[in-house]
Amino acid sequence: DAARAHWRHAMMRPGESVEVYLCRDPVDLRKSIQGLSVLVEQALGLDPFAARLYVFCGRRRDKVKILYWERSGFVLWYKRLEKARFAWLDRAAQDATLAITGRELNWLLDGVDVFRAPPHATLRYESVL
Repeated sequence: DAARAHWRHAMMRPGESVEVYLCRDPVDLRKSIQGLSVLVEQALGLDPFAARLYVFCGRRRDKVKILYWERSGFVLWYKRLEKARFAWLDRAAQDATLAITGRELNWLLDGVDVFRAPPHATLRYESVL
């Protein structure tokens, strides 16, 4: 039912304020926790124990794995699309990763191309006058 589906969705998706790093290059998704955590540390130069999500996509762009450290161990989240493909990064960029928000990751997981249609810029004003 709808309430049960909402509960599952809320439990498996990150909040908007979480830090997310996407690995630009395709990854062999046969890698599990050990291989992906080594990739985060050595190839990406990031801390796999930080309070962040690290997102990896396979060459065919129909699967993603998300790695994160939770207090006393790693968590590995996996999503496989049956008919669609994930929008992914331009591999021509120099940086190995791209930082996005938890909100953008959720959009990406839902099929939105956040790279071609980024959200409106946040505007900040001192006064309404």
